[in-house]
Amino acid sequence: MGNVMDESRANLSKLFTPESIAIVGVSGKGFQFGGSSYLSRLLECGFKGRLYAINPRIEKVLGQKAYPTLEALPEVPDMAIICLAAKFVPDVLESCGRIGLRHIHILSSGFKETGSREGEELEARVTDISKRHGLLVIGPNCMGPYCSASRMTPFGASPGMRGPLGIISQSGGIAQRMTEYACSLNIGVEKAVSLGNAAVLDCCDLLKHMADDEKIKVIGMYLESVKDGRTLLELAKEVNREKPVIMLKGGDSDVGEKMAASHTGAISGGRKSWNAFFRQTGVTRVRSMTEWMDAIVAFSLLPAPAGKGVFIGCAGGGISVIAGDILMAEGLDVPALSETTMDGLRSIVPAVGSIVGNPLDSFEMSLNAHRFMEVLELVLEDPACSMILIDRLIPRNIYHLPDVEDTTDAVIDFVRTRSDRKPTVFSADYDGGGTDLALKGTEMRARFCQAGIPLYPSVKRAARSLMHLYRYHSFRQSAVV
Repeated sequence: MGNVMDESRANLSKLFTPESIAIVGVSGKGFQFGGSSYLSRLLECGFKGRLYAINPRIEKVLGQKAYPTLEALPEVPDMAIICLAAKFVPDVLESCGRIGLRHIHILSSGFKETGSREGEELEARVTDISKRHGLLVIGPNCMGPYCSASRMTPFGASPGMRGPLGIISQSGGIAQRMTEYACSLNIGVEKAVSLGNAAVLDCCDLLKHMADDEKIKVIGMYLESVKDGRTLLELAKEVNREKPVIMLKGGDSDVGEKMAASHTGAISGGRKSWNAFFRQTGVTRVRSMTEWMDAIVAFSLLPAPAGKGVFIGCAGGGISVIAGDILMAEGLDVPALSETTMDGLRSIVPAVGSIVGNPLDSFEMSLNAHRFMEVLELVLEDPACSMILIDRLIPRNIYHLPDVEDTTDAVIDFVRTRSDRKPTVFSADYDGGGTDLALKGTEMRARFCQAGIPLYPSVKRAARSLMHLYRYHSFRQSAVV
């Protein structure tokens, strides 16, 4: 990318791929959240480097030798994780500066987010010490960095899964949940980071770092606030031309804004300013965690669409009508099919119990893999349809069906060989039918996503994701022009 960020803060690689980590504040009193849990998780997930536990009152913990101070270590570690009470953090940072340890994650809370004068003064000291020693600090009050490649996954999905996604989040809980969510859908997370109060390194530093990482193809961001809105705007505009940036903005209501101030100690900024940010940068805006992950799945797995015309295939007349309404409401088109396509469909789709057109109502298409393939072959050749959405039926007694052959594998194999031609997604409604339906739907979604084909729990979620995909690629094309 360009030179938007200060080059002195550019080398953040040791925060994600350290060869050695010192954990300051490991308890000797059994498992506790903090130093003990971080050490335990790093051991469990198979961290590839060396681990050093720091506690002057113990000699060994979890099978690891403990050291009294950072100065007593046999080497200067690449990174430190500080898990002490807030009042002790400045002294540890001074020690880091003295021994030349520059990459630091402060897990500890009790700083500006408390709203107290003491907390604000402690955070100011963290910032001042870091500037004086040139420390690259993530935090305080955060879960810190996560990297599947180095097995440094002390939170979230562990040991993790490598893939195209980078996550930047001010919230530790959201960073943890999204790594888990992504991996469950076979979307690997190359790097993630929880920033917390961002006293030193902020979202712009991490966005620049992930933009420069060739393995990261899609960047998901959760922000409640930003220190330098102008820098973020210019950087996001630049990054988004090369890689899609998908952002969930927290604190977008009076209640959310008040909560955000208590969460990370920062003001979220005016809503008009954020509206202008999304408009000018082309960053994809989402309003919930499910919409965030739905968009990430689409951007990670689908090619760019040539237009916004969508072919809809459903198993039911009413469902077809509603699906058409949903896509149109999202801003997509449901175009009429060419005469060639219509003639082809009339020759293979039974006249009784079906409605040929777009949307296509064909119960048989959900049960007969060969019929599904014939329909898709025709639609893939229709120039009016740039994307395809198939609402897939989950066979069960309510439809007067006997046990039928599971066509999922055949459908998946067919779509995988042709999905690069036009973005193709599926939906399957498995809400409101008891635990058996929910289980079948969840298993079906996992099978499709693990094969690299998006399947969404509703037509609406599928349609919203396709619209995000279309808008992004339209923005990118216009930016190039």
